[in-house]
Amino acid sequence: MLDLSEDRLYAALSNRDPAYEGRAFVGVTSTGIFCRLTCPARKPKPQNCRWFTSANAAQAAGFRPCKRCHPAGATAEGDADVTRLRAAIEADPARRWSEADVAEMGMDPSTIRRAFRRHFGMTFLQMAREARLREGARRMAGGDAVIEAQLDAGFDSASGFRQAFARLFGHPPAAMRGGGGLVADWIDTPLGGMIAVADDAALHLLEFTDRKALKGQLAKLSKDAGGRIGLGQSEMTRETARQLAGFFAGDRARFDLTLSPHGTTFQRRVWDALIRIPAGETRSYAEVAQAIGQPTATRAVARANATNGIAIVIPCHRVIGADGSLTGYAGGLWRKEKLIAVERGYASPESA
Repeated sequence: MLDLSEDRLYAALSNRDPAYEGRAFVGVTSTGIFCRLTCPARKPKPQNCRWFTSANAAQAAGFRPCKRCHPAGATAEGDADVTRLRAAIEADPARRWSEADVAEMGMDPSTIRRAFRRHFGMTFLQMAREARLREGARRMAGGDAVIEAQLDAGFDSASGFRQAFARLFGHPPAAMRGGGGLVADWIDTPLGGMIAVADDAALHLLEFTDRKALKGQLAKLSKDAGGRIGLGQSEMTRETARQLAGFFAGDRARFDLTLSPHGTTFQRRVWDALIRIPAGETRSYAEVAQAIGQPTATRAVARANATNGIAIVIPCHRVIGADGSLTGYAGGLWRKEKLIAVERGYASPESA
């Protein structure tokens, strides 16, 4: 556990220690402002510091959020360079980026590389490549030839485009166009792109495109389906996109989708318990274990939570540590912060 003594907290503030992100905040009595411990602003004197374990607690004590590190938002939003580069990807997803481009924008490429890995588990260039791959997938789903999709996605060779798809899906893009029982579609959300895999009857997978385990999940689905996964849309993927849009807009606390998660009997019991957690509430792993009638299975519950393949709809983000910490989230802690923030608006019965 992190040392939350005042001396250690002040040392973390002085060193801008990222280990305390989301776990501790400092209120500065001389300015009335509170910050992340990683804030680049000038450090206050120790006697002017008040310490808090959440942004809500700091605001309840009368402190205003800092305009430099944005402590009331998700962790990644506190890094202005990260926010700027993510916006650049969204504005031009087909652009082919290099570290020289990053340097030309006045940023240090090595610093940016570390920041993106810390927040998202991948580098900025990897994130940009995923965006180009997504653009190519959209063109192919619309019926474009592979080479046209490759050019639109900004890849400099058809082989590079095919290799990227093969790494993700387990087979090259041309083999996907014929389709099959399952189809994969890209869905844009405020938290980044997601891949939805479904047939006409049920949703089988919904995962962020940058999740490391995605390739293995897609390969397993393809094997379970007895062959390839096609690239395109079904009524279920379209309905998933509609309901996700409603969720993020604040109009839908619950999802009404037929689900077909791929897992063991125990995993499915855990996932069923997660769905029963109301939006706006959280549970510890121990509480989920109690809910399924196996109070000693806390670790197994944590593993099942981590292997959930239908993100958001099966709300594994609502499970937190026993001490109230967010703990791990396969889609990135910054997304978990955002999802919990979205669901605060669903906490009252009227919102459900």
